[in-house]
Amino acid sequence: MENKIRVTKQFKFETGHALYGYDGLCKNVHGHSYKLDVTVIGVPIDEPENVKNGMVIDFGDLKAIVNQEIVYPFDHATVLNVRTPHVEIADEMERRGHKILRVEYQPTSEMMILDFAEKIKYRLPKHLKLHSLKLRETETAFAEWHAADH
Repeated sequence: MENKIRVTKQFKFETGHALYGYDGLCKNVHGHSYKLDVTVIGVPIDEPENVKNGMVIDFGDLKAIVNQEIVYPFDHATVLNVRTPHVEIADEMERRGHKILRVEYQPTSEMMILDFAEKIKYRLPKHLKLHSLKLRETETAFAEWHAADH
């Protein structure tokens, strides 16, 4: 029997966005202090000569993957749907040196977490699986992604 273990690391980043076509205040450009919990599942390495012996994944290796795929691109960026009418604002902000991320989806927590799951799954070592993600937009509002649901 394999002893599968879930390992979680939390990440924080600041991101602005606007929800194109939304009927509430979030149609305006605004920002959040996001917290992302990334949980992978696997069997701890059982090779005494391996420097990673006893680990499912080195937290540093998981950190490098998530930083490269999610944190660095999204931190202090303004995320906008490519079809948003904010495009002129985005173009002007970019001309002035602001970090703009244009995405093919509505940048809600729900859609961002789907994007994040695909990016992280692609980068994980083959012996590991992405188990779940939890993206906190505020202290009381979050979206979750679980591999078992897909």
